[in-house]
Amino acid sequence: MKNKSTQILQKFIILFIITSILVACDEDYQPKPRAYFRIQLPKKEYHHYKNPYFPYSFSIPTYAKIEPVISAGNKYWINIYYPNFNAQLHISYKPIHHNLDTLLNDVHSMMNKHIPKANAINEQLYLNANKKVYGMTYEIQGSEAASPFQFYVTDSTTHFLRGALYFNFSPNNDSLKPVIEFLEADIREMIDSFKWEEIKL
Repeated sequence: MKNKSTQILQKFIILFIITSILVACDEDYQPKPRAYFRIQLPKKEYHHYKNPYFPYSFSIPTYAKIEPVISAGNKYWINIYYPNFNAQLHISYKPIHHNLDTLLNDVHSMMNKHIPKANAINEQLYLNANKKVYGMTYEIQGSEAASPFQFYVTDSTTHFLRGALYFNFSPNNDSLKPVIEFLEADIREMIDSFKWEEIKL
């Protein structure tokens, strides 16, 4: 008698579990949309960076730091470090000595290295005749692109400066999109405020 009661109870439990599963699966499955952590962006405030021994100056945000690059023969190279985002804007400078074509070809060669990982590269011309600042910006789209934004500026006769934004970790530019757009605005402000300077001897 006890065994029969136990069997009936077991059958009831199994029937209850099967019914619960069928009821739970009645609704269409809806995958959750992809979500990313919320990123706190600091307030935008700028100051003008000018080193009397450097041939250029520009505005940078207050939450960025200038770090010198120790490199033989490249004394005007710097990194602009963004501690909040673990990102750096690498700045390299070259004097022009009848080699503008070579410097421009180097930029194009470096851009071509990003093509395999890029969905698109949006180029935008920059011209400021009053300051003799001419250049190009490159917005590199693609979730695995190593550098999402690059640019160069030149006066076409004496100075050539190039910048490339990098994050200090494996890129996932979909989740980083708000930060990339935030820093891109800072770099465009930097270009708009850019000046060629006389070097103090």
